[in-house]
Amino acid sequence: MNNKYLMISFLLIVSFMNAQEKFLTKQGFVSFFSTTLIEDITADNHQVLSIIDTENGSIAVAILMKSFMFEKSLMQEHFNENYVESDKYPKAVFKGWIEDFDQLDTGHSQVYIGGNITLHGVTQELEIIAEIVKWEDQISIKATFPLAVADFDIKIPKIVTNNIARTIDVTLNTIHKPYKRK
Repeated sequence: MNNKYLMISFLLIVSFMNAQEKFLTKQGFVSFFSTTLIEDITADNHQVLSIIDTENGSIAVAILMKSFMFEKSLMQEHFNENYVESDKYPKAVFKGWIEDFDQLDTGHSQVYIGGNITLHGVTQELEIIAEIVKWEDQISIKATFPLAVADFDIKIPKIVTNNIARTIDVTLNTIHKPYKRK
């Protein structure tokens, strides 16, 4: 009988330890900002999925393109239909690593995050500097970085070419919590 309880306890502990290796958010935030002499364009997305594996410092981020919200509905329509072609390329994905994650102490740190981003069917290498705050029960990441529209084969019609910046500023803000399997 004791062996049975010992085995159940062991399985619960192993299961708990495995759950602690991954931190997840389903409500991360990404925004982008384009500024030109003619107009500024901002879009926000609060449905960003991200996971961090604390065993090896790997990180993955998935963003549904149709979840970007614009101030003007016509901008949102053009963004989804003409520029990023959301029906054909429904999400952007980043897969990479947080450099020296295993050496980070609890508290604030500045880190390099490197990997590959796939957007509009095109994959590019990406390295950014981010602020990470690590606690026992939470990991937050904040970063702002540029992306060149042309790097992802996104075509801007000549009629609005002066309205959209060639390089946009992307802001990422996530708060990951321990992943608990159900």
